[in-house]
Amino acid sequence: MSIASIALPRILRIGGGASKELPAVLATLGLARPLIVTDAFLLGSGRVEALVGGLAAAGIAARVFADTVPDPTVASVDAGVACLREGEHDCVVGFGGGSPLDSTKAIAVLGEHGGAMADYKAPHVQDAPGLPVIAIPTTAGTGSEATRFTIITDEVTDEKMLCPGLAYLPVAALVDYELTFTKPRRLTADTGIDSLTHAIEAYVSKRANPFSDGMALLAMRAIAPNLRRVCRDPMDAAAREAMMLGATQAGIAFSHSAGALVHGMSRPIGAHFHVPHGLSNAMLLPAVTAWSAPAALHRYADCARAMGVADETEGDQAAVARLLDELAALNRELEVPGPAAWGIDAARWDALVPTMCAQAAASGSPANNPRVPDAEEMAMLYAQVWAG
Repeated sequence: MSIASIALPRILRIGGGASKELPAVLATLGLARPLIVTDAFLLGSGRVEALVGGLAAAGIAARVFADTVPDPTVASVDAGVACLREGEHDCVVGFGGGSPLDSTKAIAVLGEHGGAMADYKAPHVQDAPGLPVIAIPTTAGTGSEATRFTIITDEVTDEKMLCPGLAYLPVAALVDYELTFTKPRRLTADTGIDSLTHAIEAYVSKRANPFSDGMALLAMRAIAPNLRRVCRDPMDAAAREAMMLGATQAGIAFSHSAGALVHGMSRPIGAHFHVPHGLSNAMLLPAVTAWSAPAALHRYADCARAMGVADETEGDQAAVARLLDELAALNRELEVPGPAAWGIDAARWDALVPTMCAQAAASGSPANNPRVPDAEEMAMLYAQVWAG
């Protein structure tokens, strides 16, 4: 039996108001000179000001870098590293969704070790720590607050670089569902499906283990009954809390198993066409699940049961059919656009399919899928996603 290697944030604070405990957590860790990495929206919303104010009240002076971009790029990370080096910072606080958190992780590593971001992409594994990272997610989606990965786009090659290693695991995560009440419906839907994808892929991955299985099943049980609820009523506190917890559980599962075909094929869509990561996952999830399920029928059936769309009395084949119906219904009801509806040009899509297939394979994620595709099969799946 293989041995699962478990690595979690040293401190996890989960619940309403958890973000307000940042000063106490920094004190516990012996840190006092943070750089806060965030985005322009959160800066303008007043949330960053509140975070900085809480630190100031505790006698902690913080600087802010708010120039992160969606699907962070090498250039945006380099700008963050330059900002980091202007001050004598002893830690980096990521405050935002997946893009600010991924930026934070990269800035903390490059600020400590130098070099170019491309030096750190898979198959390189960066375990030697950078500056300590404290993660405060403001969306219920990426689970980045509990993962040992970051993803940075090389804007020259349009490649989303998967960078793995313990260096990217935050030392602390403050998971505060109250930060998600103001998120728009589109973002709520896409990040929710993203977290559901993390849980499903972690469970069916060839690298799954009993620890990741347990977290993945808990995540599915939290996310599936609440995703539609938060999209209908953004102020539903119980549903928001469940979604935030499920996203963190899914991130933990994902970090201790591995991404599979959905993530492998999703990253190139995001890199070439600037589709948000959760949305590109949502575009792919039904088609990839239908293609993959025959190779791991029982595992996908377990997912259906955990999500509450099939019961224990149903056979695996019937349960998987219900899972596929549910994934299609989610995309339909949450109005997930296909590539054409998103505005992607058909000719450019077709021209880039061979490149996207090569980049997906190079990431290593498709090799973890229960059914491993060749380039022709991936191209067929991209065609299915385009056709809807």
